[in-house]
Amino acid sequence: MKPHITVITIGVNDLEAALRFYREGLGFPTDGIIGKEFEHGAVVFIQLQPGLRLALWPRKSIGHDTGLVVSSTSPTEMTLGHNVTSKAEVDAVMEKARAAGAVIVKAAHETFWGGYSGYFQDPDGHLWEVVWNPQWSE
Repeated sequence: MKPHITVITIGVNDLEAALRFYREGLGFPTDGIIGKEFEHGAVVFIQLQPGLRLALWPRKSIGHDTGLVVSSTSPTEMTLGHNVTSKAEVDAVMEKARAAGAVIVKAAHETFWGGYSGYFQDPDGHLWEVVWNPQWSE
């Protein structure tokens, strides 16, 4: 299997609220909710970069589709990383997330490996790391 991820789907409790957070709050481009005509089909797709989308899908719909019981979540199961080009950009994105209603888990700070990062949680508890890594060029 060649590693090639095209969609990252995160489960949400309230699709309308998640859409507001990501579209109005963070400014992510999306056509909004599609698939409402299908039971368990309502979903939001956000183009992240060429070939990669973020999908917001109700947890109940994921449970229905997979046959798994919807259970409690842990924000430490995974993080979504947003790499930026400067420390100032980390600060700006963290502030934008806070203003949109995110919970700041760890304020932006110098890291032990020479970078600069901070963590926030979206309204459903998904953990995002905003990071500047001096070893990576965009």
